[in-house]
Amino acid sequence: MRFEKSLFALLLLLAVQLVHAEIIVQDDVGHTLHLAAPARRIISLAPSITENLYAAGAGAYIVGAVDYSDYPQAARQLPRVGNYARLDLEAILALKPDLVIGWEGGNPAAHLAKLRALGVPLFISQPAKLDGIATSIERFGTLAGTGAVAGEAARAFRTRLAALRARYANQPPVRSFYQIWNQPLSTINGEQAISDVMRLCGAENVFAGLSQLAPTVTLEAVLAANPEAIVASGMNETRPEWLDMWKRWRDLTATARGNLFFIPPDIINRPTPRVLDGAQMLCNQMETVRSRRPVAQGGAK
Repeated sequence: MRFEKSLFALLLLLAVQLVHAEIIVQDDVGHTLHLAAPARRIISLAPSITENLYAAGAGAYIVGAVDYSDYPQAARQLPRVGNYARLDLEAILALKPDLVIGWEGGNPAAHLAKLRALGVPLFISQPAKLDGIATSIERFGTLAGTGAVAGEAARAFRTRLAALRARYANQPPVRSFYQIWNQPLSTINGEQAISDVMRLCGAENVFAGLSQLAPTVTLEAVLAANPEAIVASGMNETRPEWLDMWKRWRDLTATARGNLFFIPPDIINRPTPRVLDGAQMLCNQMETVRSRRPVAQGGAK
């Protein structure tokens, strides 16, 4: 009996220690965050972060988010703390967060530094590759104590990603220009997350070698590159009118073969589970491009 009581006391002690175990997670820029307990007042500083928090099962613990945090539907009701490029620090502090998740590539560096200086627990999330999306969801689950939900979401993402890779791994490459905007004429380089989606589908980014993540390019540079396909995202769910400006250049291969495509920005620009919907759309478009090639170039007979 005495042994059983001692064993019970030991197990109880271990359980208490586990409940109060410190949470230690490294973010995407190498900082290690320590939390004494799972976060219960989380602020998201990017729409994609908001979406991934919900995917990780932590939506109930979000107390504030930036503008355009609109997915899932519940995110539209969250209190706003500015937009990702102009944060409202007073609103953030007033919400008394025990965790702020930011985006170093988009949030103002001075604002992130101020939050750190004030002792606000800050975690940076900015996956540059598709595999990093699943990792981010798992880390959010660890930070919020929702690991089981997050783990299942991450597994589902990896399974679908693996299926897409297996299906399109050996397809002939398609020289492609990805257009973010028209004025200024903007694109992405090879390190930007969208380029990883392009690689998945065999779309070869003609500006992959540029140094900036989202560089501006000249019209002459695009014409000189002569992409076989042009893919645009724009600002909303509507195909941008400026995509059709390329029809003026009839000798451009993408124009001559009718390869001017649109993908809604929310499913290609945001590193969230929905990016695989955008990837499937892009892969289908690349298959269309291949089918329109002359027979001598490996097109459909």
